[in-house]
Amino acid sequence: MKDEGEAVTNATAEEGTAEKITPEASGEQTAAAVEDGSRPYDVKYPEKFKEFMRTGWGESGLEVSTRVEASNHARRRAELSAAFPGETLVIPSGREKVRANDTLYPFRPGSDFMWLTGEHDPDAVLIITSDGTATLHIRPRSPRDTDEFFRNAMYGELWIGRRHTLEEKAAELGVETADLAKLGEALASCPPARTRVLRGYDAAVDAAVLPYDPAEAGTRDRELAEKLSELRLVKDEWEIAQLQDAVDATVCGFEDVARLLPSDRPVTERFLEGIFNLRARHDGNGLGYSSIVGAGSHATILHWIRNTGAISPGQLLLMDMGVENHNLYTADVTRTLPVSGRFSPAQRDIYDIVFRSQQSGMDAVAPGVKYEDVALACNRVLAEGLYDLKLLPCSVEEALDKENMAYRRWSLHGFGHMLGLDVHDCSHARKEMYREGSLGEGYVLTVEPGLYFQSDDDLVPEELRGIGVRIEDDVLVTATGSRNLSTGLPRTAGDVETWLAAQREAGPRLPG
Repeated sequence: MKDEGEAVTNATAEEGTAEKITPEASGEQTAAAVEDGSRPYDVKYPEKFKEFMRTGWGESGLEVSTRVEASNHARRRAELSAAFPGETLVIPSGREKVRANDTLYPFRPGSDFMWLTGEHDPDAVLIITSDGTATLHIRPRSPRDTDEFFRNAMYGELWIGRRHTLEEKAAELGVETADLAKLGEALASCPPARTRVLRGYDAAVDAAVLPYDPAEAGTRDRELAEKLSELRLVKDEWEIAQLQDAVDATVCGFEDVARLLPSDRPVTERFLEGIFNLRARHDGNGLGYSSIVGAGSHATILHWIRNTGAISPGQLLLMDMGVENHNLYTADVTRTLPVSGRFSPAQRDIYDIVFRSQQSGMDAVAPGVKYEDVALACNRVLAEGLYDLKLLPCSVEEALDKENMAYRRWSLHGFGHMLGLDVHDCSHARKEMYREGSLGEGYVLTVEPGLYFQSDDDLVPEELRGIGVRIEDDVLVTATGSRNLSTGLPRTAGDVETWLAAQREAGPRLPG
């Protein structure tokens, strides 16, 4: 292990210099920046102006209180530490990523880091030492005794807004804080043989803490990632409330879209995408994932996110969208609407099969039920529906056999996935704890079967070609069964038609 303190922060007191972002430090290609943070096209300030800017500033302390969820984060840190007794754990928030030249993507911290701290800022690193003591290394507010606050476009207070002081952040999050400038020293003191790192979020941290035994390279750190995913499978009451908040905003977003979906003329997919984006940005942090808005044959493309098509009367419109709330928990909901307001007979036949499949899966969700049994409940109904349509080249049982799976031609994806801080939550959990495991109380998962008939599928009757239907809801596993968090949106074909008519009659509304 080597001391990468200069690579991590590269800050000096003189001139308020900030971290010099390089590919070596951040793992990202960026535009060249001089050490004071200015860019080639910025104004070159004379010394007289800089001296003037250093004077005349009053105090602006923030009144902060400990967040209600801080105790949850503390409990999670203690649980994680207990899983690795006597070891030091290093969990970074991640670095900002370059979109183009010197513009950045909006930053979103790593979900495991967020689950342990509640901190939103980039570059932060949580270190939990062998005795369970947690310290959050963060970049403190721009001091007024350097020039960073007005000269540095990446970190300066007058450019990006005021950050918390170390004391303010500690009071808000309920965790000990330290200046990011001391991170290199802290990493250098981590015992190599007893340290695990959540890798892939901060290249400088990864480089600073090298595997002690090359033969174990990746194994110990992978176990840390697995444990974090498995601990996150069970949502506490506060997390469930966050997911419900995200779902409620998502329901409003679907209503917004329905109110502006015309029944008598074409409109673009991106128009509806933009309407939902407005709700996501207004009521939450933003989108939980790229929205899928597919009309007609685009509804048969599972991850259609280009949204470049037009929506015309008579088509089905499949929308898979979710709001990420302010605490970064996301909803994931899909509805398929008849643009004209009524399903055609062929559309309704397919919709009803998918609904029965989803209902069968939702009825199966309960503590102790195997994940694969929920999948089978959904898939059996899909296979039976396809058999009734005379599409299967074999019996239902043969189609469901793992060595056959013929029904998958028209339903490629699984029945659902875990949901939480990530739209595909807990993805590093071991398979015996997830796909090959059983559901537990406090799990939240999606149930989202679908049928998709491609326009060029010669095995499908012409009247079914180009039809795609998916219904997706977010389901909490309770002590006695399950609860649908997204029940605010209709699911049956008749209820969808009634709801769509009611939304159109209500008309547009401003977010409030």
